[in-house]
Amino acid sequence: MGTTNSAISTAAPKVNLSRSGQRLVLAFEGNWSVRHTQHREIDNLFSELDHQTPAEALQFDMSQLSSWDTSLLIVVVRAEEWCREHKVKFLGDSLPPNIASLVALAEEVPERKTGRGNKESASLFEHIGKKTIATIGGIQSTLQFTGETVLSFGRILRGKAAFDWRLFWLTMEECSAQALPIVGLISFLTGLIFAFVGALQLRQFGAGIYVANLVAVAMAREMGAIMTGIIMAGRTGAAFAAQIGSMKVSEEIDALRTLAISPMDYVVSPRLLALSIMMPLLVLYADIVGILGGAIVGRSFLGITWTQYWAQTVGSMGLLDISTGLVKGAIFGVIVAIAGCERGMKCGNDAAAVGNAATSAVVLGITWIVASDAIIDVIQEVLKL
Repeated sequence: MGTTNSAISTAAPKVNLSRSGQRLVLAFEGNWSVRHTQHREIDNLFSELDHQTPAEALQFDMSQLSSWDTSLLIVVVRAEEWCREHKVKFLGDSLPPNIASLVALAEEVPERKTGRGNKESASLFEHIGKKTIATIGGIQSTLQFTGETVLSFGRILRGKAAFDWRLFWLTMEECSAQALPIVGLISFLTGLIFAFVGALQLRQFGAGIYVANLVAVAMAREMGAIMTGIIMAGRTGAAFAAQIGSMKVSEEIDALRTLAISPMDYVVSPRLLALSIMMPLLVLYADIVGILGGAIVGRSFLGITWTQYWAQTVGSMGLLDISTGLVKGAIFGVIVAIAGCERGMKCGNDAAAVGNAATSAVVLGITWIVASDAIIDVIQEVLKL
């Protein structure tokens, strides 16, 4: 008896196709395992099924089956798909209960479609329409989030909000001392570049001294605020989106709502307030470092003394230039904070969504920084400021 069982357990997998009236019968025999299954034989089986005369149903006979693993389930699922394509009734009740339950479990979770090959082709107008609708929806979402932020600050001023002061001071530290190295480096290089570009042109006319004017005005009105805003969008805006997105994935945001604590008051407002306060200070720091970079170029390549450079800088840059840059810095800080927090709050519930939220926050923040800077410049030109 033991010899017989050993022979059965090592028997090669085999499937026989027969017909019983209007039914096709698949009889499985032997040991169906991944190691012994031949894919060519399975392909031949379904090729033979394709050449059969039309039948009403497909039935299974597993009485001679000795052992099996996932290779048998793959054949059964493939047979079910064949029945669906040829409109043949699949008699799942003819399967053993354990196999039938596993097949049903596999069908409970549909295959996830990923990759470019799964994208359905769409016309140009359909693609443009979808992008337009998505853009409008994103603008509406941002405006709604901005309105909720304003309401949150109203509650904070009335003393009716759960404001996290520890998060506020921690964010101020991250947006101040910890941001100084990268802001200083980029601003210094920006001042160097502006001075080099100006020197190449101005010294042809013997006006190299005016490099100081160029660097001072450019850094104070435009580049100090813009470069600081872009740096903070990539550094702090992405961090806000990732932090809040991780809180949403771990259901901390839902826990706050359960405790009747507004996430806008507890999570968003401290970050927004801290960044909007620190941004003008970072812009002022960037202006000073950028002017220093221009001074080094003027001293080294144009022979301008420190006293001359300082006099030209003070004479060309007024209080309006400095205040314009500081106001832009505050506005850019609000933009970066809103973009990062809004993307974090709208984040999905998996790790990939957190990464996408951080990327989207950076892109959105930089886009609105450039757009708002252009709007402010147009307004200043109209008002002759």
